Amino acid sequence: MRIDIVTGLPGIIKSPLNESIIKRARESGSVIIETHDLRDYTHDRHKTIDDTQYGGGAGMVLKPEPLFECIETLQKQREYDEVIYLTPDGNRFDQSMATELSLKENLILLCGHYKGADERVREALVTKEISIGDYVLTGGELAAAVIVDAVVRLLPGVLHNSTSAMTDTFQDNLLGAPVYTRPPEYRGMKVPDVLLTGNHKAIEEWRQEQRMKRTKEKRPDLLNE
Repeated sequence: MRIDIVTGLPGIIKSPLNESIIKRARESGSVIIETHDLRDYTHDRHKTIDDTQYGGGAGMVLKPEPLFECIETLQKQREYDEVIYLTPDGNRFDQSMATELSLKENLILLCGHYKGADERVREALVTKEISIGDYVLTGGELAAAVIVDAVVRLLPGVLHNSTSAMTDTFQDNLLGAPVYTRPPEYRGMKVPDVLLTGNHKAIEEWRQEQRMKRTKEKRPDLLNE
C-alpha cells in the first residue's frame, strides 16, 4: 500500500509516522507513506498557500492552485483508489471504514487547514470526505495520522500476531474484553480464574461474554447497528 499525505504543515505529522507500528511497517515495506508540502507547489516568493475568503468572513482558505498541482502531479505517476479530504463535515470514520481502506492500493489524504480548501478542489479532485469526529481541529494533519494508524495496522504482516487486529474493539461491533497480565494478584486484585486455567475454549467463551456485557453497559448503540 502507498499513502500520500498532502499538507501545508508537514512537520505536524512527521512524528506519528516515525514511531512504533507505523515505523516498523514502513521499514518492512508493508506501506509507503510520503508527505507533500503544498509550499513546494507555489510560484510566488512568499510560497503562499492560503488567501482570504471571497464575500468576506473570518478565516483563511487554502488556495486551489497548489492543491491542484500537487494532486495532479501525483495522479500522473500512478492511479489512486481514493483522494480523501479530511474535513469536519465528512463521513464519520469508524473501524469498518478503516478495514475498507486497508484493502486499497494507493490513497491520497488531503489535509484541510484554516477554514478549509477552496470548494473547487472538493468538486474536481476529492472522491471521499472523512471526519474523525464531531469537533474541529486546527487542521487535518492529526486526523490523517489517526487514519493512517488505523488503516496500516490492518495490513497483512504489520502486527506480529495476525489475529490481534481481528479481535480489536469495534471490529465486529463489540467492545474488547478486559485484559490482564502478570502478576496474577496485585494489591489484592486478582486476575479472573478462568484466564489462568489454560482452557482455551472456556477462555474464549468468557471473553465473548465480557465483550457483550461491556458493550451493553458502555455502548448499547453498537448492538443496534
